[in-house]
Amino acid sequence: MAERLSPGAGTPIALSAYAHDRIAGRRTDEAWLASVWALEETRVLVMAGTRVRLADGKVSWVSPAQAPEGEKVLLGERDGDVYFAVIAPAEVADEGWVGLRQLLGAFEESDAPLVVHAVGIAEWLWATRFCPRCGGPLEPRMLGHVLRCQACGRDEFPRTDPAVIMIVTDGEYPEDRCLLGRNPAWPPGRYSTLAGFVEPGESIEQAVRREVMEEAGVQVGEVAYFGSQPWPLPRSLMVGCLAKAESTEISVDGDELEDARWFTREQMKAEAEAGTLVLPGGISISRSLVEHWYGGALPGAW
Repeated sequence: MAERLSPGAGTPIALSAYAHDRIAGRRTDEAWLASVWALEETRVLVMAGTRVRLADGKVSWVSPAQAPEGEKVLLGERDGDVYFAVIAPAEVADEGWVGLRQLLGAFEESDAPLVVHAVGIAEWLWATRFCPRCGGPLEPRMLGHVLRCQACGRDEFPRTDPAVIMIVTDGEYPEDRCLLGRNPAWPPGRYSTLAGFVEPGESIEQAVRREVMEEAGVQVGEVAYFGSQPWPLPRSLMVGCLAKAESTEISVDGDELEDARWFTREQMKAEAEAGTLVLPGGISISRSLVEHWYGGALPGAW
């Protein structure tokens, strides 16, 4: 693979920076939990079901004394402060509460991993009500990170679905092009990297080759790891990859993609500046993949 496309070049990936220490060993330490819950500086994100209330358009953290009754979720520790979420019943939410898609531009970048952690657990608790083995009721344990069946005693853990997301290129730098596609439901001009879920028994590399062939009809050879990003919509882990095409003829599937194009750097820059090409936003690893290939920042994010 050309040096320009080698992974590890330091391209930032949103939602993967500013990681907090999840201090999982503290989830059963009742004395410690009581002591930090009594501290004014402990931060709490209040949720109603899977939704969060915004204050002046931004996610706000409150002290434990200001938090309502609800399911406590220990998020972790960062810079000496401890962070929780409290999940109140969904019925308390009104028009002032928003879901994760509306939250994406409403939190500080440094808070993103904490908010994504909280929403991911809340989504899992909301969707997982009964034991998959016996159908018995589930009860939260380990500060929201385990559900135990009250009938058979089986423990249920949060699930993460792996998905691949890739920048496919042909040729060698700087003459290489990258492949972007557009979904039929997107507004005019919006293009993004290809992506898809990993199937059972499939490796990351195999998933990249299969998805690109299925969606765009392009054969992929070499695949390299780029980086990863949590994406709790509702519970994915996006595994970013760099892929080299072994064919260039495009044949879209008409379902996932209605169109796909090869872009040179000059074409991408000109169309993005003109507004005829709308690229992925900075909150997505797709933006990181595109700008890593391009070699710098680009205009025209959605």
